[in-house]
Amino acid sequence: MAISDSRKLSARTLSLSILSFISNISTASAALASTGLSVNFNDVNYYISPFSSGKVDFKEKALSKVPSVLGFKPVTVVQGGVAQKDVASLISTWTTTDDVYQAGFSGAIFLAESGGKKPRMIIGRSPSKKGPSDNIVTIKDTKIPSGPYFLEVSTGSLYPVYRLYEDFTGSFVESLIPTPDGKFQTLSAQTPGSASLTIGVPSRLYFTKTDDKPLAGIRIGIKDIYRLAGVKGSNGNRAWYNLYAQSNYTGPAVQRLIDAGAQIVGLQKTSQFANGESATSDWVDYHAPFNPRGDGYSDTSSSSSGAGASVAAYDWLDIAIGSDTGGSVRGPAGVQGIFGNRPSHNLVSLDNVMPLSPTLDTPGFLVRDPQIWEAANSVIYGKNYKSLAKTKPKYPQTIQTLNFPTVANTTAQSILLQFVESLAKFVGGTVVPVNLEGEWAVSKPAEAGDATLSTLLNTTYATIITKEQTALVRDPFYKDYAASHDGRRPFVNPVPLSRWAYGDTLPESALQAAYTQKSLFMNWFNSQILPPVSDPAQCSSGLFLYPQSQGSQNPRNRYRNAPGVPFGFSAGRISVFAEVPDHVYPLGEVASFSQITQHDELLPVGVSIMASKGCDGLLTKLAQDLLAAGIIKVPKAGGTLNGASILMRRGLEDAHDHQ
Repeated sequence: MAISDSRKLSARTLSLSILSFISNISTASAALASTGLSVNFNDVNYYISPFSSGKVDFKEKALSKVPSVLGFKPVTVVQGGVAQKDVASLISTWTTTDDVYQAGFSGAIFLAESGGKKPRMIIGRSPSKKGPSDNIVTIKDTKIPSGPYFLEVSTGSLYPVYRLYEDFTGSFVESLIPTPDGKFQTLSAQTPGSASLTIGVPSRLYFTKTDDKPLAGIRIGIKDIYRLAGVKGSNGNRAWYNLYAQSNYTGPAVQRLIDAGAQIVGLQKTSQFANGESATSDWVDYHAPFNPRGDGYSDTSSSSSGAGASVAAYDWLDIAIGSDTGGSVRGPAGVQGIFGNRPSHNLVSLDNVMPLSPTLDTPGFLVRDPQIWEAANSVIYGKNYKSLAKTKPKYPQTIQTLNFPTVANTTAQSILLQFVESLAKFVGGTVVPVNLEGEWAVSKPAEAGDATLSTLLNTTYATIITKEQTALVRDPFYKDYAASHDGRRPFVNPVPLSRWAYGDTLPESALQAAYTQKSLFMNWFNSQILPPVSDPAQCSSGLFLYPQSQGSQNPRNRYRNAPGVPFGFSAGRISVFAEVPDHVYPLGEVASFSQITQHDELLPVGVSIMASKGCDGLLTKLAQDLLAAGIIKVPKAGGTLNGASILMRRGLEDAHDHQ
């Protein structure tokens, strides 16, 4: 049967279409790239990085008894001139000190021996026995760090491993790993969990602390207002995340931490645009993290909610960086029983960080260990940080207290009073209760007129944050969103909207008036109440204390009134306006009856301590010295400060114990 010209043309067109389709497939295949591989090894979930640490030469037959998955075999690299006889002891130590390493990686050990000998690979016998096998293969690359790896048999490439953990508190918005070009990409792995991300942490064995890298191997979470190269940010807003491309730069504050060896494991949740929000009632775009302390349903405070919840919950995370404008680090630190700091203002550049108010914004840490706290402060604040780590301080002997109890009517009050008494004895000083309004009435500047502190500063904070953020964040965001969405506006949570609306009612002159009010208070407080001293070993004329948390219930399953504007002046605003350091110390915990569990649950008690502007190092050193003296303790991760199991995880942990 003859084929018509039209049918011939159709057949030819179809043929060309098929060829074009095949060509497109070929082009797409050329862009194929690995994003890593997740495996389960001896009931532990791991992620194999797609980025090789180097190659080794070996005979494949020598690894025949080592288990394999998709062409990858678990191996160990040992550097540092370790003698063969000491390998067994070293491996035993690693299995107890590093949460990523396990004995299963010791089936094949690449050993760089001492005495200038060539590196060797020990195969097939666990070093926990009397001696490794004599089956040895030469390694050409001796610069690969010690630790666990997965060896790709076909290429000889060694790939670092990450242990995978469930973010069951909902603290993170994205899990990240570094790329060789100095950027970050999403960790593509998922372990079982209920509506939670999976976070990967690298072995601590890969990293060695040096003078240049004092944070080597320290795992850190980053608040989702800090921009990271290669990563999209949200500022707690889904429309923002979808509108803007990934960042091309990492800001200087975070870059300093990276350069010092810190290992970023993910971006962490913030309340929207770093405004203060309450769980359930205010968090709309994203779900608020869960506070692990007590019954697990206390509000995490904000805006550094993810930072506080994660450090309090996870012993595999060392530290988190948040930000504090009006209490966004100190609040989470207090209610979750960890250390946290609002530093002296303007110690480090906040370029490439979303602003709430450049006039008031500061970067701060949430951490369990004061030693890591000191190291992180020294790195991020650089020359602006007056460290006393290597100096014997002359602690101020004047201890001023504000809003402290006079008698111990509650257990929390007893803890606060016992601490201030112990502090006074430790520094050889005297406790002086302060009436700030009274002091102001006596020594206020003439420019203040008849205004009390409460009157002068009632609208100062609200005016500054709303006027500055609407100009710097909201207005360009609305403009960009409208341009991309046919004039539409994006969704914004109730709290930012209510605050921005207030700012819109104010004339520009109100902002200048607020700056003047802030300066009046700052100059007065820093000269009359907490002036500095010239002796660098003392730095501050006194220590200024106020209660940060007292174990009170603030359940997240409670509906609240519509959000308002953050008017008023309180103890927590002092450091905001005066630009002085304000550090939170956990002191203990008290029993509080939970309406959820119908049991008494333990909730944290904490104190805020301020010093003169620029005396940040004094407060961190004080935490270390009080710890050494037994006056305070290092809080543990868990449901209590003593490390008890987290209530929401208790059944799972018990099940694991019985396997």
